[in-house]
Amino acid sequence: MKDTEYRCGWVALMGPPNAGKSTLLNALLGQKVSIVTPKPQTTRNQIVGILSDRHAQAIFMDTPGLTQVRGRLSKTMIQAVWQSLGQAHVIMPVLDSHLYILHPEYLERDLAPVAEALAEDTRPMIVAVNKVDLFADKSRMLPLLTHLGEMWPRAEIFPVSALLKDGLPQLEKLLCSCLPVGPAQFPEDQISTAPVRFMAAEIVREKLFLHLRQEVPYSVAVDVESWQEDAERGQTVIHAVIYVGRPMHKAMVIGRGGASIKHIGTEARKDIQELLGGKVHLELWVKVREHWTEDAVFLRELGLMAE
Repeated sequence: MKDTEYRCGWVALMGPPNAGKSTLLNALLGQKVSIVTPKPQTTRNQIVGILSDRHAQAIFMDTPGLTQVRGRLSKTMIQAVWQSLGQAHVIMPVLDSHLYILHPEYLERDLAPVAEALAEDTRPMIVAVNKVDLFADKSRMLPLLTHLGEMWPRAEIFPVSALLKDGLPQLEKLLCSCLPVGPAQFPEDQISTAPVRFMAAEIVREKLFLHLRQEVPYSVAVDVESWQEDAERGQTVIHAVIYVGRPMHKAMVIGRGGASIKHIGTEARKDIQELLGGKVHLELWVKVREHWTEDAVFLRELGLMAE
């Protein structure tokens, strides 16, 4: 690539839930812009991360995992995926290699609809086969790589470990070579388009996902109601509301004697302080809002792109 041929373009990260899309995005950027938990369907919005160097700027869209779960919230999440695809210059499916090596029968179920939808697409495609660190015998990957090559004959199939950052420099180089020639669209030091209020709310939601069990995290939403700079104390004062769908979930989020919400708040405050580079005072409240995942107006207020 010639230095005069600066490249810039949009990259759609897509694929099944829990494949490691957010982990891969954070690893490529070298900074956390998308929350990561072991639970699928953590990402709800289209998160934009920006990777810049002297040769290229790749603008990533980290989309919600493709799923067939019903409900208005899930519908808006799927819409975010296809909206991202429409504006992308490069499509990058991210797959869990460990899952499909253990359960090859899941491959058609999860990926056939996506492969069919993209069959006539002529844009560059890089399939990031993630989580190769989970097995020592790399020869076990050969049947999977062969199948993926048959499913996407035009695509570059690229094994990586987002967690250990194995293969990421090579992936970045390949990706940048696929971008169209053009000037940068964002300043070199900008790594995301997400407002800091949104990122702070996402950090709180991440801690809820990590701390709570079973179905509770999927019925929570976080809204930052107040954000003030306290110059006298040299800190940012943030008031956020955690919405839950049922009264019993409120009790679980608060915990016995308030222990649970205190732990969530402490962990969230540490990450928000790192994000802002300064002291933070974080106050959390829990409110019950039944059936909020089906409330289009409320979803729109939360920025979840409901119709």
